[in-house]
Amino acid sequence: MDGLLLDTHAWLWYAEGISQRLPADAVARIEAVRRQSRLFVSTISIWEIGMLQNKRRLTLSAAFNVWVELATTLPRLRLLPLDAESAVESTQLPGSFHGDPADRFLIAIARVKGLHLMTADEKIIEYGREGYLNVFEIGATKKDAPL
Repeated sequence: MDGLLLDTHAWLWYAEGISQRLPADAVARIEAVRRQSRLFVSTISIWEIGMLQNKRRLTLSAAFNVWVELATTLPRLRLLPLDAESAVESTQLPGSFHGDPADRFLIAIARVKGLHLMTADEKIIEYGREGYLNVFEIGATKKDAPL
């Protein structure tokens, strides 16, 4: 695996240390790619977490700005902004995928950058099974998740 992009909930669970949501194989993969400086988080995930907190659907362990600063400075974690190529790709995804903008952006970034996307989101996993995306499937299901 060349690189790994964490879906928003995967990053949240990892940064918050919610080990019951991340199986041992997922944590091992995260640590392995992190040692190689090939672990990525998108700035879209920062936006998504902020929106969820604003809607009171999420409580973080620290104030949002502090949490972001801590969670983005994990050693060897690389932050990916939304670039023009990924923005265009998000509007032209092959197959049929639902309209959630954050999911579309994350999928597009993973496709454009050639990264695997680590997720528990069943819709994204199914999209990967259709051959449109390389997915590392987390054993937990998103509906059971605190995000």
